[in-house]
Amino acid sequence: WGDNRAKKDATMKRPYLSVVIPAYNEVKSLQKGVLNEVFDYLSEQKFTWEVLLVDDGSTDSTLRLLKNFAAKHQEFRVLAEPHRGKGGTVIAGVLKARGELVLFADMDQATPISEVEKFLPKFNEGYDIVIASRAGREGAPLVRKLMAYGFAVLRTLVLRLPYRDTQCGFKAFRKEAAQKIFKRMKIFTPIKSGFNEKHVSKGAGVTAGFDLEILYIARKLKLKVAEVKVDWHHKESERINPLRDSWEGLRDLIRVRVNALLGRYRL
Repeated sequence: WGDNRAKKDATMKRPYLSVVIPAYNEVKSLQKGVLNEVFDYLSEQKFTWEVLLVDDGSTDSTLRLLKNFAAKHQEFRVLAEPHRGKGGTVIAGVLKARGELVLFADMDQATPISEVEKFLPKFNEGYDIVIASRAGREGAPLVRKLMAYGFAVLRTLVLRLPYRDTQCGFKAFRKEAAQKIFKRMKIFTPIKSGFNEKHVSKGAGVTAGFDLEILYIARKLKLKVAEVKVDWHHKESERINPLRDSWEGLRDLIRVRVNALLGRYRL
């Protein structure tokens, strides 16, 4: 009985790092063994960790595959969420993460989990948030690179965010910093998060607004943000639509600016 209690106490201790991975119809990525890559890397680290696999109401067998994997790997947890898009799914995972630091990363491992090694020293230097910058965007089609450049120019003019890359899906926070930011978000808001039961998440897609709003609020709160170059490889996705993504990015940029002008991001 004593051994079982000690084991339970050990598993309940707060891990150093929580990794949140959103999932929506990710059977192809899962069949490639991406979660094994995550497990193999983290298992070699000296710090304690957990992984939260957050299913965004997948319509294929993603949830079943996630549960099967987690059943064999005790450090992995599965959260089954209603479909509301990547933003709401990431928020749900981050708010339920137990780690001192929380990283969210894409399932396809376009930015390999091992790149977190470049992030951790920044937290030791006193930073609250560390974001990835995709130097060169290796393998990305020319049209995507041109779109990214144009969006970066607009972003700088409209929101004055001093970062080269706001949209990479590989960002880490001190847990306390994430909580401060998420409870102030307006485009994407926590659902039943403990902050406000009346909040309703808006937007079912992967749009620019999620990352923009995070970084704009972080800047308003005077949180220290470090930007780190990472290895990143373009992954083909049927979900990418250049025209739609450009329109939604511009729309979200305007929404964040309007919210700011109306004083909706209270400190």
